[in-house]
Amino acid sequence: MSDLGRIGVLISGRGSNMEALAIACKEGQIRARIALVISNEPAAAGLARAHRHGIDTQVVDHRESTRREEHDRRLAEALDARGCDLICLAGYMRLLSPWFVARYPNRIMNIHPALLPSFPGLDAQKAAVEHGVKVSGVTVHFVDESVDHGPIIVQTAVSVHENDSPETLAARILVEEHVAYPKAVRLFFEGRLRVEGRTVHVLEKPHP
Repeated sequence: MSDLGRIGVLISGRGSNMEALAIACKEGQIRARIALVISNEPAAAGLARAHRHGIDTQVVDHRESTRREEHDRRLAEALDARGCDLICLAGYMRLLSPWFVARYPNRIMNIHPALLPSFPGLDAQKAAVEHGVKVSGVTVHFVDESVDHGPIIVQTAVSVHENDSPETLAARILVEEHVAYPKAVRLFFEGRLRVEGRTVHVLEKPHP
């Protein structure tokens, strides 16, 4: 497996998107493997999910650091030790420091349950229902220093039904998340993403 890329995944909770990536890697959809899953929460359910897939895990508790950058430097040390080519945020409930983002330009991905730039931040499904939109969805994007703001890689639309609650909408969006995230990661490891400003071009052939 020496020719496979290496992914580091950051989680805080259940880790369902991490598991979707793990399955896609095992099935050969992505030419990479998850080298390490890190949680800032010792009790995160995603740690057990990772263990079931034979993935190494580590807890880097943010409460043990006095500054955000100090915590992020501990993350970087663990990720760099595993030679991670790409870092995927999968329900990671911490803002990353500018230092960390600058260390991995266009190598950090995040998934968000809305069609950005609409409804960034927490409770996006609730905001979509309350706003009365007819369409919401999923966005996978590269991470920059602003919340849910970086260049968009993949988006998938999900219809909002008149009788939807935030929970029912979230459940349908989650199904699409598990498709969109592996797709974006696959394109990354195929060398088919080229970033120009805020635009991510998906190439037919790998970028030299």
